[in-house]
Amino acid sequence: MIVDERMVTYIHSLETPESPLIEQIEQEALDTYVPIIRKETQSFLKVLLMMKKPVRVLEVGTAIGFSALLMCEYLPENGHITTIEKYEKRIPIARENFKRAGKEDRITLIEGDALEVMRSLEGPFDFIFMDAAKGQYIHYMPEAIRLLSKDGVLMSDNVLQDGDIIESRFAVERRNRTIHSRMRKYLYELKHNDQLQTSIIPLGDGVALSVKKTMTVEDKGELQNEE
Repeated sequence: MIVDERMVTYIHSLETPESPLIEQIEQEALDTYVPIIRKETQSFLKVLLMMKKPVRVLEVGTAIGFSALLMCEYLPENGHITTIEKYEKRIPIARENFKRAGKEDRITLIEGDALEVMRSLEGPFDFIFMDAAKGQYIHYMPEAIRLLSKDGVLMSDNVLQDGDIIESRFAVERRNRTIHSRMRKYLYELKHNDQLQTSIIPLGDGVALSVKKTMTVEDKGELQNEE
Protein backbone atom coordinates (compact mmCIF):
# COMPACT_ATOMS: atom_id res chain seq x y z
CA MET A 1 0.00 0.00 0.00
CA ILE A 2 1.55 3.30 -1.15
CA VAL A 3 -1.07 5.62 0.36
CA ASP A 4 -2.58 5.29 3.84
CA GLU A 5 -5.23 2.57 3.71
CA ARG A 6 -7.79 4.64 5.63
CA MET A 7 -7.42 7.44 3.10
CA VAL A 8 -7.94 5.03 0.20
CA THR A 9 -11.05 3.61 1.90
CA TYR A 10 -12.43 7.12 2.35
CA ILE A 11 -11.79 8.01 -1.30
CA HIS A 12 -13.50 4.79 -2.39
CA SER A 13 -16.54 5.71 -0.30
CA LEU A 14 -17.03 8.83 -2.42
CA GLU A 15 -17.18 6.98 -5.74
CA THR A 16 -20.41 6.78 -7.69
CA PRO A 17 -21.35 3.52 -9.46
CA GLU A 18 -20.88 2.87 -13.16
CA SER A 19 -23.50 1.19 -15.33
CA PRO A 20 -24.87 -2.06 -13.88
CA LEU A 21 -23.05 -4.12 -16.53
CA ILE A 22 -19.65 -2.53 -15.87
CA GLU A 23 -20.17 -2.99 -12.14
CA GLN A 24 -21.07 -6.63 -12.77
CA ILE A 25 -17.99 -7.26 -14.94
CA GLU A 26 -15.80 -5.63 -12.29
CA GLN A 27 -17.22 -7.95 -9.64
CA GLU A 28 -16.73 -10.97 -11.92
CA ALA A 29 -13.07 -9.99 -12.32
CA LEU A 30 -12.62 -9.67 -8.56
CA ASP A 31 -14.36 -12.99 -7.93
CA THR A 32 -12.06 -14.81 -10.39
CA TYR A 33 -8.88 -12.98 -9.27
CA VAL A 34 -8.37 -11.20 -12.59
CA PRO A 35 -6.32 -8.05 -11.92
CA ILE A 36 -8.12 -4.86 -12.91
CA ILE A 37 -7.41 -1.19 -12.29
CA ARG A 38 -8.13 0.04 -8.79
CA LYS A 39 -11.04 2.33 -7.98
CA GLU A 40 -8.95 5.47 -7.48
CA THR A 41 -7.09 4.77 -10.74
CA GLN A 42 -10.40 4.30 -12.52
CA SER A 43 -11.51 7.72 -11.32
CA PHE A 44 -8.27 9.34 -12.48
CA LEU A 45 -8.53 7.64 -15.87
CA LYS A 46 -12.10 8.84 -16.40
CA VAL A 47 -11.16 12.46 -15.68
CA LEU A 48 -8.18 12.25 -18.04
CA LEU A 49 -10.31 10.90 -20.86
CA MET A 50 -12.92 13.62 -20.40
CA MET A 51 -10.18 16.27 -20.47
CA LYS A 52 -8.24 14.82 -23.42
CA LYS A 53 -11.24 13.61 -25.46
CA PRO A 54 -9.13 11.11 -27.42
CA VAL A 55 -10.52 9.67 -30.64
CA ARG A 56 -7.95 6.88 -31.09
CA VAL A 57 -7.04 4.90 -27.97
CA LEU A 58 -4.57 2.01 -27.67
CA GLU A 59 -4.72 -0.29 -24.67
CA VAL A 60 -1.85 -2.70 -24.01
CA GLY A 61 -3.33 -5.49 -21.89
CA THR A 62 -7.04 -6.28 -22.30
CA ALA A 63 -7.49 -8.98 -19.65
CA ILE A 64 -11.29 -9.53 -19.64
CA GLY A 65 -12.08 -6.14 -21.16
CA PHE A 66 -13.04 -4.19 -18.04
CA SER A 67 -10.75 -1.18 -18.64
CA ALA A 68 -11.65 -0.97 -22.32
CA LEU A 69 -15.36 -0.91 -21.50
CA LEU A 70 -14.82 1.67 -18.79
CA MET A 71 -12.80 3.91 -21.14
CA CYS A 72 -15.41 3.52 -23.86
CA GLU A 73 -17.98 5.20 -21.61
CA TYR A 74 -15.85 8.35 -21.42
CA LEU A 75 -14.72 8.75 -25.04
CA PRO A 76 -16.27 11.06 -27.64
CA GLU A 77 -18.96 9.45 -29.78
CA ASN A 78 -16.46 8.84 -32.57
CA GLY A 79 -13.84 7.40 -30.20
CA HIS A 80 -12.42 3.95 -30.86
CA ILE A 81 -10.25 1.62 -28.76
CA THR A 82 -7.71 -0.87 -30.06
CA THR A 83 -6.75 -3.31 -27.32
CA ILE A 84 -4.12 -6.08 -27.26
CA GLU A 85 -4.17 -9.37 -25.34
CA LYS A 86 -2.24 -12.61 -25.71
CA TYR A 87 -3.54 -14.72 -22.80
CA GLU A 88 -5.77 -17.17 -24.66
CA LYS A 89 -8.07 -17.96 -21.73
CA ARG A 90 -9.07 -14.32 -21.27
CA ILE A 91 -9.59 -13.37 -24.92
CA PRO A 92 -13.01 -15.08 -25.38
CA ILE A 93 -14.20 -13.62 -22.08
CA ALA A 94 -13.21 -10.13 -23.20
CA ARG A 95 -14.94 -10.59 -26.55
CA GLU A 96 -18.09 -11.80 -24.81
CA ASN A 97 -18.00 -8.80 -22.46
CA PHE A 98 -17.71 -6.41 -25.40
CA LYS A 99 -20.69 -8.16 -26.96
CA ARG A 100 -22.69 -7.97 -23.72
CA ALA A 101 -22.07 -4.23 -23.65
CA GLY A 102 -22.84 -3.78 -27.35
CA LYS A 103 -19.42 -2.21 -27.94
CA GLU A 104 -17.99 -4.55 -30.60
CA ASP A 105 -18.02 -1.72 -33.15
CA ARG A 106 -16.06 0.63 -30.86
CA ILE A 107 -13.49 -1.79 -29.47
CA THR A 108 -11.10 -3.83 -31.63
CA LEU A 109 -9.33 -6.66 -29.82
CA ILE A 110 -6.09 -7.87 -31.43
CA GLU A 111 -4.73 -11.21 -30.25
CA GLY A 112 -0.99 -11.71 -29.94
CA ASP A 113 2.25 -10.61 -28.34
CA ALA A 114 1.94 -6.94 -27.43
CA LEU A 115 5.32 -5.88 -28.81
CA GLU A 116 4.79 -7.66 -32.12
CA VAL A 117 1.31 -6.20 -32.47
CA MET A 118 2.48 -2.68 -31.59
CA ARG A 119 5.19 -2.93 -34.26
CA SER A 120 2.51 -3.75 -36.84
CA LEU A 121 0.26 -0.82 -35.92
CA GLU A 122 0.16 2.60 -37.49
CA GLY A 123 -0.40 5.67 -35.37
CA PRO A 124 -1.04 8.15 -34.25
CA PHE A 125 -3.01 7.32 -31.12
CA ASP A 126 -4.22 10.17 -28.91
CA PHE A 127 -4.10 8.08 -25.72
CA ILE A 128 -2.24 4.89 -24.80
CA PHE A 129 -3.09 2.95 -21.65
CA MET A 130 -0.31 0.58 -20.60
CA ASP A 131 -1.51 -2.17 -18.27
CA ALA A 132 0.24 -5.38 -19.28
CA ALA A 133 3.28 -7.38 -18.12
CA LYS A 134 5.19 -4.92 -15.94
CA GLY A 135 8.59 -6.32 -16.86
CA GLN A 136 7.88 -5.60 -20.53
CA TYR A 137 7.04 -1.89 -20.26
CA ILE A 138 10.63 -0.90 -21.02
CA HIS A 139 10.46 -2.93 -24.25
CA TYR A 140 7.08 -1.46 -25.24
CA MET A 141 8.24 2.11 -24.67
CA PRO A 142 9.87 2.87 -28.07
CA GLU A 143 6.79 1.64 -29.93
CA ALA A 144 4.46 3.54 -27.59
CA ILE A 145 6.36 6.76 -28.31
CA ARG A 146 6.29 6.06 -32.05
CA LEU A 147 2.55 5.43 -32.02
CA LEU A 148 1.68 8.41 -29.83
CA SER A 149 0.48 11.63 -31.43
CA LYS A 150 2.11 14.95 -30.59
CA ASP A 151 0.43 16.06 -27.36
CA GLY A 152 -0.73 12.44 -26.97
CA VAL A 153 -0.92 10.91 -23.49
CA LEU A 154 0.68 7.69 -22.27
CA MET A 155 -0.70 6.38 -18.98
CA SER A 156 1.29 3.51 -17.44
CA ASP A 157 -0.37 1.68 -14.54
CA ASN A 158 1.12 -0.31 -11.63
CA VAL A 159 4.56 1.28 -11.81
CA LEU A 160 5.41 1.47 -8.08
CA GLN A 161 4.90 -2.22 -7.26
CA ASP A 162 3.15 -1.66 -3.93
CA GLY A 163 6.07 0.50 -2.83
CA ASP A 164 8.76 -2.08 -3.58
CA ILE A 165 10.15 0.15 -6.32
CA ILE A 166 12.05 2.23 -3.74
CA GLU A 167 13.71 -0.82 -2.19
CA SER A 168 17.13 -2.16 -3.05
CA ARG A 169 16.93 -5.07 -5.49
CA PHE A 170 18.37 -7.26 -2.73
CA ALA A 171 15.41 -6.40 -0.48
CA VAL A 172 12.99 -7.62 -3.16
CA GLU A 173 12.08 -11.30 -3.50
CA ARG A 174 14.45 -13.00 -5.92
CA ARG A 175 11.62 -13.91 -8.32
CA ASN A 176 10.64 -10.22 -8.59
CA ARG A 177 14.09 -8.73 -9.09
CA THR A 178 14.03 -8.68 -12.89
CA ILE A 179 10.67 -6.88 -12.95
CA HIS A 180 11.91 -4.53 -10.22
CA SER A 181 15.04 -3.53 -12.16
CA ARG A 182 13.19 -3.18 -15.45
CA MET A 183 10.50 -1.00 -13.91
CA ARG A 184 13.09 1.27 -12.32
CA LYS A 185 14.76 1.58 -15.73
CA TYR A 186 11.39 2.29 -17.36
CA LEU A 187 10.57 5.10 -14.93
CA TYR A 188 14.04 6.60 -15.38
CA GLU A 189 13.66 6.51 -19.17
CA LEU A 190 10.18 8.09 -18.99
CA LYS A 191 11.53 10.96 -16.92
CA HIS A 192 14.65 11.50 -19.04
CA ASN A 193 13.30 10.98 -22.57
CA ASP A 194 13.37 14.30 -24.41
CA GLN A 195 10.18 13.41 -26.31
CA LEU A 196 8.12 13.08 -23.13
CA GLN A 197 7.06 15.10 -20.13
CA THR A 198 6.28 12.66 -17.32
CA SER A 199 4.80 12.79 -13.84
CA ILE A 200 4.92 9.76 -11.53
CA ILE A 201 1.96 9.70 -9.19
CA PRO A 202 1.51 7.53 -6.04
CA LEU A 203 -2.06 6.67 -6.99
CA GLY A 204 -3.38 3.11 -6.73
CA ASP A 205 -0.29 1.02 -7.37
CA GLY A 206 1.46 3.95 -9.02
CA VAL A 207 0.70 5.75 -12.27
CA ALA A 208 3.15 7.33 -14.70
CA LEU A 209 1.51 9.99 -16.84
CA SER A 210 3.47 11.09 -19.90
CA VAL A 211 2.70 13.65 -22.61
CA LYS A 212 4.49 13.56 -25.95
CA LYS A 213 6.04 16.96 -26.56
CA THR A 214 5.10 18.91 -29.66
CA MET A 215 8.70 20.03 -30.00
CA THR A 216 11.84 18.17 -28.87
CA VAL A 217 15.14 19.70 -27.87
CA GLU A 218 16.47 18.87 -31.33
CA ASP A 219 13.51 20.58 -32.99
CA LYS A 220 14.09 23.73 -30.96
CA GLY A 221 17.77 23.72 -31.93
CA GLU A 222 16.94 23.42 -35.61
CA LEU A 223 14.40 26.24 -35.30
CA GLN A 224 16.94 28.51 -33.63
CA ASN A 225 19.48 27.75 -36.37
CA GLU A 226 16.95 28.71 -39.05
CA GLU A 227 16.35 32.03 -37.30
